[in-house]
Amino acid sequence: MTIKRRQFLTACGLAAIASQTPLVAAQGKLYPNTILKPPRLQIGDTVGLIAPAGIIEPKDIETAKEELLKLGLKVKVGAHILDRYGYLAGKDSDRADDINYMFSDHSVKAIIAMRGGWGCNRILPLLNYSLIRSHPKIIMGYSDITSLLLAINARTRMITFHGPVATSTWNQFTVDYFKRILFNAEAVTMQNLTGEVAVETIAPGKARGKLVGGNLSVLAAMVGSPDLPSWNKSILFVEEIGEDVYRVDRMLTQLKNAGILNQIAGFIFGQCTNCRLGDEPSFTLKQVLQDHILPLKIPAWYGSMIGHMKDKFTMPIGIEVEMNADIGTIQMLEASVKK
Repeated sequence: MTIKRRQFLTACGLAAIASQTPLVAAQGKLYPNTILKPPRLQIGDTVGLIAPAGIIEPKDIETAKEELLKLGLKVKVGAHILDRYGYLAGKDSDRADDINYMFSDHSVKAIIAMRGGWGCNRILPLLNYSLIRSHPKIIMGYSDITSLLLAINARTRMITFHGPVATSTWNQFTVDYFKRILFNAEAVTMQNLTGEVAVETIAPGKARGKLVGGNLSVLAAMVGSPDLPSWNKSILFVEEIGEDVYRVDRMLTQLKNAGILNQIAGFIFGQCTNCRLGDEPSFTLKQVLQDHILPLKIPAWYGSMIGHMKDKFTMPIGIEVEMNADIGTIQMLEASVKK
């Protein structure tokens, strides 16, 4: 990034600080108090593509462009999207600069991560949260992108979106929720496809609260940092891939010991894709979930279409929802973008 570009981003941040947004104390820090909804997407809008985590191939960008063009969207790629630094898509400062610049660029109306992998936690201290707060726009992804979504929501109170990355399978199910929530500004009820994925009730009932969550291992790795939102009476959703069940147990135990699970009003486990029992004697995943969640005496269910699967919901982080553990639904109580 050029010096002028860095100076521009810094100036944008200072201008936002000067606006004196009301603040609230959370996680030992002062954060904005007002929930902020980004503007909705419209046909012809430009989407910024970023690579904040794992390495990207040129063919991935071309495929992503084709899929987004089908949705009537234009595409702008980050300056460092094809960089390589070990197993990361460029140096930390450059990956963070691409995010900051996409928020400052008035031609870009939404930001979508190319893929997950690993690396987003490393760049959280380098993001310009004041600039992001002053230039609200949709940012979306899942897996390792959980770090960005939770940190931006916590530090700016802007609604972020746990949904497909640019290299996801943009099938009818995924696109339908993406368009209804982000284009049409609908308050939808998310429900599994009939016969596609079975809903397993852990504890029956309904609960209302702020929707918060993402990838379990990424979330667990953020515990103790200033980059997590408030958990008080929230609806926590998590998903995972490729982890032995004992590791899921370990991560849920960390959330429990950190006092997170005791604060939530409801719990949803999406998919645990390719999760195994391992070589040693093991609990089943169902037993682990029951051990941790049943004592909380809150509604909970397993099997939501969230995470590493072809058909996936777009989950607005920070919006009020009502979950129904008996039938496995997540009902948005308000739109997550401005009309």
